[in-house]
Amino acid sequence: MATYINNNFDLGSDAISEVNKMKFGIVVSNWNNNITDNLFDGAYKTLLKYGAKKSNIKKIDVPGSFELVYGCKKMQNKNVDVIIAIGCIIKGETDHYNYICQSVSNGISQLNIINNIPIVFCVLTDHNIEQSISRSGGKYGNKGIESAVAAIKIASIK
Repeated sequence: MATYINNNFDLGSDAISEVNKMKFGIVVSNWNNNITDNLFDGAYKTLLKYGAKKSNIKKIDVPGSFELVYGCKKMQNKNVDVIIAIGCIIKGETDHYNYICQSVSNGISQLNIINNIPIVFCVLTDHNIEQSISRSGGKYGNKGIESAVAAIKIASIK
């Protein structure tokens, strides 16, 4: 994924022509929902822009980013082609940030290894709220948009 607004938005015509047949799952953490709502909005609108049907987009809300792994595991059983995991973890004063970041990334990685439904990682791991705002519709774009493009690309190679 891009770190500066050098987004990889190019989709081949083959991928675009298949989007209307694809089924998408989006699992969203409600923790830091001012950020995750923006990421979801970017992903959802991008999927629709490229031709996804509203009826082919399923959403599961989970309490926090730690629960994304379980939500994605459940979503893998809901007849989808690809899943986008959306979360936001902001560093605090304790080591909790490190444990959550590592657990979520390892858990989603394991689900990608053991199951056939790919999961796109759209979990911001920022040091402060300003960084999260910048990456959820601010000066660095919206990582939800990038994740939707990645989801279309990965689903098209299945």
